[in-house]
Amino acid sequence: MMSLDDALQHYFGFNQFNEGQKEVIEHLIGRHSAAALFPTGGGKSLCYQLPALLLPGLTLVVSPLIALMKDQIDALTLRGIKAARLDATLTSEEYHDTLTQAKNGSLKLLYVAPERFNNERFRGLLQQLTISLFAIDEAHCISEWGHNFRPDYLKLPYYAKQCGADRILALTATATAQVQKDICSGFGIATKNVVCTGFYRPNLTILTTPTTENSRDEMLMEKLKKRPRGSSIVYVTLQRTAEKVAERLMDQGLPARAYHAGMKHELRATVQDWFMASDEAIVIATMAFGMGVDKSNIRYVYHYNLPKSLENFAQEIGRAGRDGKTSTCEILVCLDDLNTLENFIYGDTPTQAAMHSFVSDIFSQEINFDTSLYSLSANHNIRPLVVRTLLTYLELEGYLEGGTPFYSTYRFKPLLTSQEILAHFQGERRHFIASIFRQSKKAKSWFDIDMEQTAQRLQSTRTRIIRALDYLHEKNMLEVKTSGVRHRYRQIKAPASTQTLATELTQRAHQREKNEIARIQQVLDLTSINSCQTRFLAHHFGDDLKQACGHCSWCLNGTKMDKPEQKIAAIDDALFQKALALREGNLASLAEVQLFAQFLCGVASPRLSRARLTTHHLFGSLDKIPFKKILEHINRR
Repeated sequence: MMSLDDALQHYFGFNQFNEGQKEVIEHLIGRHSAAALFPTGGGKSLCYQLPALLLPGLTLVVSPLIALMKDQIDALTLRGIKAARLDATLTSEEYHDTLTQAKNGSLKLLYVAPERFNNERFRGLLQQLTISLFAIDEAHCISEWGHNFRPDYLKLPYYAKQCGADRILALTATATAQVQKDICSGFGIATKNVVCTGFYRPNLTILTTPTTENSRDEMLMEKLKKRPRGSSIVYVTLQRTAEKVAERLMDQGLPARAYHAGMKHELRATVQDWFMASDEAIVIATMAFGMGVDKSNIRYVYHYNLPKSLENFAQEIGRAGRDGKTSTCEILVCLDDLNTLENFIYGDTPTQAAMHSFVSDIFSQEINFDTSLYSLSANHNIRPLVVRTLLTYLELEGYLEGGTPFYSTYRFKPLLTSQEILAHFQGERRHFIASIFRQSKKAKSWFDIDMEQTAQRLQSTRTRIIRALDYLHEKNMLEVKTSGVRHRYRQIKAPASTQTLATELTQRAHQREKNEIARIQQVLDLTSINSCQTRFLAHHFGDDLKQACGHCSWCLNGTKMDKPEQKIAAIDDALFQKALALREGNLASLAEVQLFAQFLCGVASPRLSRARLTTHHLFGSLDKIPFKKILEHINRR
């Protein structure tokens, strides 16, 4: 095997490693799991890309960032390195080609989202592959106390073990001490194999500027026009704000476009490609943009709205100045943003009644049961991600044991006649496939198959039937579609009292709510601290700067920012009376005080959506009023 330095030059054309990269790779080559805690732009991706080329078998990269997958695969392909992804944007032909490459060993890196493991066909594929390295990007998502907890991450260690991965690599740019501990514990990584290079990047200038809602647009335009042109990202909280600000900047002749999750995939891809190709493009985006985008010369990152946490802020400004040149990162501090940020948090907290209904439902099931997350969400008025989190809590507390998710519906469309398909098989295999066909029911051009019923009638297993369909799909004899993910659980123990357990879960949800509100306060502390802001931010991530940075707002001005005032409007009584009248006619959806307050604040929920109240003209009519103040006003009536 060539040396690591020679391999770096041979495959990537670099003469030397960035700080920490070689140490991480040495751990992995030595068959040890490791963690790379590097600042954004610190070169985390090389820590799995180079080992993937030196190790036998496949490197599986788990990331929630489709943009990262696309950019990295394009860059690797240009270097002649075989890399691919599996996601919902692939055509049937692309999906089939990726599976073929994975199975024949020609693929070196395969990128997938964590949700891909809910796919039983994908997990079946992994059983047939040699996985040398299981790399997890955004590993902070495993921590309940992280800023972006994703329950799917808690099961990744199990899946890594199930597919026989030789070693694990966890990567993140935003991990506090507690989150680092959770990463090591969750993924079984020894602390001696954690490589942390520090947070501070001296080329980033952090500025905080007070503004008001009325003057913010003009201030942003003035800064964009006066400063030297350069690639810029302007982060906003809401999709409609992205559209509005982009339109205003374009009216002023600035090269600006909006980007958010509500846009069609093709349009998002077009905007991203435009941004990547330009040295002056300005993208006005929700936090969905920039994650994994490998553009080295982003000169400016503006936060039009307050970031929701220091972790989000650090991740977003980390996209600037990856070429090492000076870049400006500025927050336009407007306290009118607080209502929107806090309302998102309050919307994730179920009511006590909803929690009790949910717990009672779960423990009224059979010992072994399966369920749909979206049905639970709709039936109990709890957002789907919160439902998944609650089920994870019940697993962690020993009440439930999660099983293998499965698709409730399988459909296939023959691309050849049944006679032509069966002609490729003989004996028992031919009889088995013919039996599957006979159990299916034809609609128009597609055939539906009841998997459980078919397995019983054929005295076979669900796994064998799925493998048969997948084989026919790979050989271009069938087109196969799946839908309706259902999650299996086994009840390990029942709670002594469902009411008590519901109360405990409600308290836990309220504690998480308080933690998220506190994260917003930490952002406000950064903007108004009477000391070096860069040092304050670095300290949050355990990086102790010995002296002030010399280039943040506090260092440049010698004083802290004058904190702007938050203007809280009075509740319009005439409007509130109209809302009360609406409530009387929709008691099934608006009777609970918390739900009525969410409606007035413009916070969507499954129940409000089902009742079509999110399109009512009064929905969000009091979005300028703090949630707590609206609650108090309702309770006084």
